[in-house]
Parts: sequence; C-alpha cells; structure tokens
Amino acid sequence: MKEKYILALDQGTTSSRAIIYDKQGKIRSFAQKEFTQYFPKPGYVEHDPQEIYSSQITVAAEAITKMRIHDLSIEAIGITNQRETTIIWDRKTGKPVYNAIVWQDRRTSSYCDQLKASGYQELIRQKTGLEIDAYFSGTKIKWIMDNVPGVRKKAEKGALAFGTVDSWLIWNLTNGRKHLTDVSNASRTMLFNIHTLEWDVELLNLLDIPAAILPEVKPNSFQFGVTDSLIFSKKIPITGVAGDQQAALFGQMCIHKGMVKNTYGTGCFIMLNTGQEVIESKNRLLTTVGWQLNGETTYALEGSVFVGGAVVQWLRDEMGFFRQAASSEKLAASVEDNGGVYFVPAFTGLGAPYWSQDVRGTIFGITRGTSKAHIVRAALESIAFQSYDVIKAMEQDAGFKIEKLRVDGGASANDLLMQIQADVLQTNVQRPEVVESTSLGAAYFAGLQIGFWSDVSEIESQWQMEKEFVAEKSTDELQPMIDQWHKAVNMITK
Repeated sequence: MKEKYILALDQGTTSSRAIIYDKQGKIRSFAQKEFTQYFPKPGYVEHDPQEIYSSQITVAAEAITKMRIHDLSIEAIGITNQRETTIIWDRKTGKPVYNAIVWQDRRTSSYCDQLKASGYQELIRQKTGLEIDAYFSGTKIKWIMDNVPGVRKKAEKGALAFGTVDSWLIWNLTNGRKHLTDVSNASRTMLFNIHTLEWDVELLNLLDIPAAILPEVKPNSFQFGVTDSLIFSKKIPITGVAGDQQAALFGQMCIHKGMVKNTYGTGCFIMLNTGQEVIESKNRLLTTVGWQLNGETTYALEGSVFVGGAVVQWLRDEMGFFRQAASSEKLAASVEDNGGVYFVPAFTGLGAPYWSQDVRGTIFGITRGTSKAHIVRAALESIAFQSYDVIKAMEQDAGFKIEKLRVDGGASANDLLMQIQADVLQTNVQRPEVVESTSLGAAYFAGLQIGFWSDVSEIESQWQMEKEFVAEKSTDELQPMIDQWHKAVNMITK
C-alpha cells in the first residue's frame, strides 16, 4: 500500500503556499510563491484574484512534484486563507469585477465612521461579535457595489458571486460548480450572525448588499466539492476549510476552553478558545466563531495586531536595514536595549484593543546616538508590546491569567522576540515543532472529514513542543518599558 497524504493550500496575504502532510502530522513537502501587492492610493491594498489562484495552483503542483509522488496519493485537500479579503466575480465568466480588496485596506474608514455616528456599533457587535471597521468584508463589498459601474445591477440579478479567498479557491478548483464558505470565514464579514449561524438580513439591508451574491455556509469539516479533472489527474475532494487564524488555533491543538495561541505573521493574531460560550468583550476584542465540528460550535475571543512581522518587512524592503528578515534578530541583539526608542508601527491604523483607524506609524525617542540596531530592536519590541496589550484585555474578559501561550507563524522563529514576549507577559511561550499551524489546522479539518484521522484525540497527541521561553526578567524591571510604550501609543491615539 502506498502512503497517503493530505494537501493543505495556505493562501496568505503576501504568498501562496502548499504543504503536504502525512498521517503523523509531519510536513513532507512545501512550496511557496509570493505574489504582487498593489497600493493604488494611500491606505488602499489590493491583490489580483487571478494571480492568487494561479500562484496557489502552481505551488500545489510544485509540492507534489518535489515529493516525487503522484497526486493519486493525495487523499483530500484542506484550504486556509487570509480572511476578510473581498472578491466579487461574474458567475458566468468566472472573471472578477474588480481586484481583491485586502483585509488591510482602509478605503471604507469614513463610511465605518458614519455607521458608528449613526449608532450601529452595538447592533453589529451583538450580532457579529465584531467592531465596525474597514478591516471586515461587509463595507468592502459595498464599496465595490457603489464604485464599479454596473456591478450593483448585475449583483441584484444574481449574476455575481461574492467570496472571501476560500470561496474563490473552491469556485475555481471545482470549475464554478461550488459557491461555498465555512463558518469561520463567514464570521469575519460583518454580515453573519454568530448566534444563529446564518447571514443576517438586517445587516445586509443596512449595508445594501443583495443576498443573491453570498456563498452557502458550511461546517469546517465538510465535503466542499471535488477538484476539476483538468487541475489534477484525479478528482480530489476538498474536505476542510477555515480562515487562517481559526485554522492556526486548531492546528495548535488549542481545542480546550482557555487555551491561547498567537500567530506572528504579517500581523499578529491572538485567539482564546472560549468553548461553546460566546463571551462579549468589554475590551474591544472580537468574538468570533472558532470552528464547527460534529455539530458543535466552538467560539473564540480574538485580538488582531495589524502590523506584526510586516514591520520587519518594512525595515528590509523600504528602509534597506538588512537584506533578509532573519537578520533582524542578530542586529537587534547587538544592543542591550532599545536606547529609549519606541516604535508604534500603525501603518494601517491600530487594531485591538485601540481600534484607531486613522493613526499612522511613529518612532519616538530618537537621539543622535540612536542606531539602526536600536530601531530594529524597538520594532521587534513593538510586536511583543502590541501582543501584550491584546492578551491583557483578553485576561480581563476571560477572568483569568493566561499561563501559557502557544506561538506560530514566521516571526515566531525569532528567539529574541519570543524571549521578549515571555518577559513582557510573564508567561511561558511555547513554540511547537511544526510552526506551520495554519496549514496543519486546514489539513486536520480535511483529514477528519474522510477518516484520515479517526478523531480529535488522535491528532491532539501529535502536538510536540520544540522550545519553551520562560520569563527571565521581573515585572518591576519591565514596567517602565511598558509604561513608555503606552505613553507612545497614547501620543498618537489621544
């Protein structure tokens, strides 16, 4: 018998990846391809949906070829994706009516302010668990409807389809036969009622969005369709779908109430499993659907840091501080401290718990003696400080101290950052052997649906810790730094 595998498609903000997992949850093959970022105006961020799809198919083929296996060995496909990014396409031609508007895009900020001024904040929070913010898909859909000629009329006739990136991939992989999404992605649109688990008519009317464009919502482990025979040599079932952060929470096996993970990617996304309980945040965190499995819905509290690893990319690409992102650790470690420099990387506003849409990035405390190394260290610290603010808000909402934090994502490989995080939080930071938690979560959802893994307890035993970071500094030592960080944030948010 030939060994069988699960193919995970991980469609991220800056790259598409394909990872092949075996039955032990180990990576057997990996391929990645970056794609173009478009910034047509300040605050605008777009992707070409066709490039998203072509890059994803390219890496899937590459991962299979690298491993020298035939795609007949692939039992199922799991999809995980950048959430909130919004695509509308023609049902007949399959062509997008406009570029994908990315989750980072701020073009609808002023409309969001109008909604807040009209008193809709509480209604939207109660139904969706979300803040009114340009981050989510709802106002992006409305913008395309209102600004691209002919779109609204076609949408009302049912000729167009909306989807987050998961829906776009499913549509293309099945050659237009399936227009579906899952509960985790739906819960990030600002149009989905997380209590009834249905699209909300009142919210659709508020944003003037026709229901005819929406995908059907399914659980995370589900037969979403089979791939078209033109793509792979056999029809492979797509049996697992989840938004990237929910997939990472599951991939980290944070399956019990009270467990927490932080994914250090382009942004930082901290999630706390709240079990079957819907906790309404008093600290401007988001209440969201974690996943739906075996008829049971798991909820989560989430805090989103808009700029995490992206601050390191900025120092590399725009400032030319170093050629490789990995060099940031060495440069930051070359100085004992930040030299009084505090970096608030609010390039696209600040997320939880501040939700300041219009503030912009600032560096404080520069003197004649400030070096590149101080600025790089302050940049790494900003990732840890922003995560600290979210986790402290989470502890207040949950009513207990978070003792352990499971970490993943590209920047979690930075030992200095992980140590700073453990120190600031006074919490044990646990990095697993497989840091590709997002794709692993998608693979797990896909595998559970087809019996590749028998149940959750079987896969729970696969989680292994690679390294644990324990606080080396006391609260008293770190409090002045935390105070200075908050002073810097307050200077731009007040």
